[in-house]
Amino acid sequence: MIIGICGGTASGKTTFTKKILQKVNPDYLIHIEHDSYYWDYDKLPSHLQKNHNFDHPDSLDNQHFITDLKTLQASQSIERPIYDFTIQKRIVETKHIEPKPIIIVEGILIFATEEMRDVFDIKVFIDTDNDLRLARRLSRDIHDRGRSPNSVIDQYLRTVRPMHNQFVEPSKQYTDLIISGNTNNYVGLDLLVTKINAHIRELKKKQNTCSN
Repeated sequence: MIIGICGGTASGKTTFTKKILQKVNPDYLIHIEHDSYYWDYDKLPSHLQKNHNFDHPDSLDNQHFITDLKTLQASQSIERPIYDFTIQKRIVETKHIEPKPIIIVEGILIFATEEMRDVFDIKVFIDTDNDLRLARRLSRDIHDRGRSPNSVIDQYLRTVRPMHNQFVEPSKQYTDLIISGNTNNYVGLDLLVTKINAHIRELKKKQNTCSN
């Protein structure tokens, strides 16, 4: 089972995903971030490199991303890239990931194309007010990524907001579950956790049947 957690920048995707991880047996679950598959800055398509646009679907190596998900789905391990936002490129090291029955993927653009949408069994969208997302993005980029307030706001106005309106917001129509990210008290979390745990129980039942 592959579950996608989508939403605009700083919508609360990671917080929501962490809450799932706290309620589900980790032996059955993998967590992957689409952000790990960004192209190095010098490998971005020229039209994106010119505008420093990291919010367009073409800013990510989506074929690598899809291949890795399908490899895990086929019960084979992968070497997931590690992207360093401070230098805008992948580092040499990778992260080894062993396959598990449930894969949770988060990212702003994971539902932006039909090819990517088709990979997911369950598609969740975290819907959060624009002003709140901007405030969270400012806090995160200043403290975690060493950015200045002016650079964060400039990027938001120049690429983040237009790309959100063009690619992220429209992808909401393809989702199975829309959850408000305006608070950390996510209505719908228990519904998804119940679905995941039911899937785990079915897997355990099949394993017990096979062992007998």
